[in-house]
Amino acid sequence: LFSENADGKYISPFHDIPLFAGSKEDKEIPAKRSKTTGSEVLFNMIVEVPRWTNAKMEIATEEPLNPIKQDIKKGKLRYVANIFPHKGYIWNYGALPQTWEDPNHTDNTTGCCGDNDPIDVCEIGSKIRSSGEIVQVKVLGVLALVDEGETDWKIIAISVDDPEAQKIHGKDIDDVKKHKPGYLEATVDWFRSYKVPDGKPENQFAFNGEFKDKDFAVEIIKSTHECWKALLHKKADGGTIKCTNVLVSGSPFCCSEEDARSIVQSAPVHVNGDSVSPEVDSWHFFPK
Repeated sequence: LFSENADGKYISPFHDIPLFAGSKEDKEIPAKRSKTTGSEVLFNMIVEVPRWTNAKMEIATEEPLNPIKQDIKKGKLRYVANIFPHKGYIWNYGALPQTWEDPNHTDNTTGCCGDNDPIDVCEIGSKIRSSGEIVQVKVLGVLALVDEGETDWKIIAISVDDPEAQKIHGKDIDDVKKHKPGYLEATVDWFRSYKVPDGKPENQFAFNGEFKDKDFAVEIIKSTHECWKALLHKKADGGTIKCTNVLVSGSPFCCSEEDARSIVQSAPVHVNGDSVSPEVDSWHFFPK
């Protein structure tokens, strides 16, 4: 799934969508405008996985223009398991554009290095979103997953057009507990167990699995945005990450619309492969 903007130009969802919603580049984005409420900082989120689905869709960071596609491991399409009482992903799951968790940078707060991806977002609104959709969100807090020695931040956010967005402010993450009781606890439970059906140990968390508040989350986002800027201007080594973009002014990786079109046209045609194994629908039970 390649991304296009409102003018039908092909763009990279990783690099060409502004992190901050309502910024001057926002006209380039295929998203509805919404007024920021007071001093609220809004972010653009790219939805990778719609809620209740199992296919592990993600921004392909190592392919030109970073299409959204299903992850493959050991030659097989990846799905997340259903672990009782959950069905697939329990939020709309995605990423913040123009952010990068630098694997060469050790986080001061967790003592771990980054996971080499854009920062992840769990959007807790009531609508089911679609893969590739751009949603304006307000940030409510963050959970620090430590995955195989890497910091893997999980931003908790809500779409600004959600009916409850005005009630949940996130200055204190307890707002979420009040309006959506059990959701944060379920989120920790989900991230702790989701790799267990693959024979892996439970995941660990920094800060004893406690959520940090909005201000903390925004600082983490800003620091991953600085890492992304360094990446796009060749001040950081991105290894195999593809930085091709169409709209990042001053980036040595910037390409023309024609180049972008030829990248899309020369990409292998997506073939609907194997039918989904019935195993994907099985339900796993683990002692809590």
